[in-house]
Amino acid sequence: MLRILGRGGLARLACLVVAAAAASTAHSRIPPVSRFGQGEGFVPRPEQARLSSLGFAALVADYHWLHAVQIVGGEKGRTEQHAPLLGRLLDVVTALDPWVGHPYRFGALWLTDSVESVRFANRLLARGIAYHPRDWRNRHYLGFNHFYYLGDEARAAEILAPAVTLPGAPAYLGPLVAKLRLGHGDLDATEVFVAQLARDTDDEYKRAEYLKELDEIAVERWARSLEAARAEHRRRTGRDLSSVEDLVRGPKRVLSALPPAHPHFGGFAWELDPETGAIVSSFYGSRYELHVHPFDRARRESWRAGAGEGAG
Repeated sequence: MLRILGRGGLARLACLVVAAAAASTAHSRIPPVSRFGQGEGFVPRPEQARLSSLGFAALVADYHWLHAVQIVGGEKGRTEQHAPLLGRLLDVVTALDPWVGHPYRFGALWLTDSVESVRFANRLLARGIAYHPRDWRNRHYLGFNHFYYLGDEARAAEILAPAVTLPGAPAYLGPLVAKLRLGHGDLDATEVFVAQLARDTDDEYKRAEYLKELDEIAVERWARSLEAARAEHRRRTGRDLSSVEDLVRGPKRVLSALPPAHPHFGGFAWELDPETGAIVSSFYGSRYELHVHPFDRARRESWRAGAGEGAG
């Protein structure tokens, strides 16, 4: 048998035996029963997990990943109580095997119970971006977290902007960045950004979305001019508008004519929004801005207030 193998065959056989022994040792260190419910203390730090993996980092990462999935799958609407444990598990998974994909976005979906959890998920997503720079999805989740949970629109736009031209990025991403960039009312810069996207893209569907966005920006510009005329109407008459047409009628009218309610389509008018009182085009029914549900806005404010008290 030894003669048949030869020196090269013996060397390969020896390597196979060593690898099998190492794999057996690594498997023996993984408990056969899930430790779900025993708290988060058992999860090793990433550097400890790497040292104890004996070169089988991906195998150990898979074990911790399955544990994280098991935690979420075994709960019914109470995953927030396990957020610290999930965070530590995903930290180990993505540190041992940073080229994985879904665990980064898994963290973004489930680590949303507090500002601390969201920031932890953001650190994981930043790692995912470093290892998958051409994948738009990690940037999408990171930008969403900054806008939706942390209320930082400028940072969200900064993160999302490079993703607009990445392969597979959805057509709505460019318009979303445009609205995030709107910030404190810089409509000119937003218009330049969207116009550049329309010129640069080779995707006709995306170009159509960008052109529709430019139409909405034009309507917003007219709406702002009407709001300025509204202020002049108040000064002249001492009262607010009963309808937008008040701007063009009566002895104290402010304008000779109203601008169109859409740059291309007729049959639409300017209205006073019954909830906000703002002047809006009936074509859109709202102003050109990001809309946040009152519940989400209240949550962001409470998180900010809590962070401020903690800082004190």
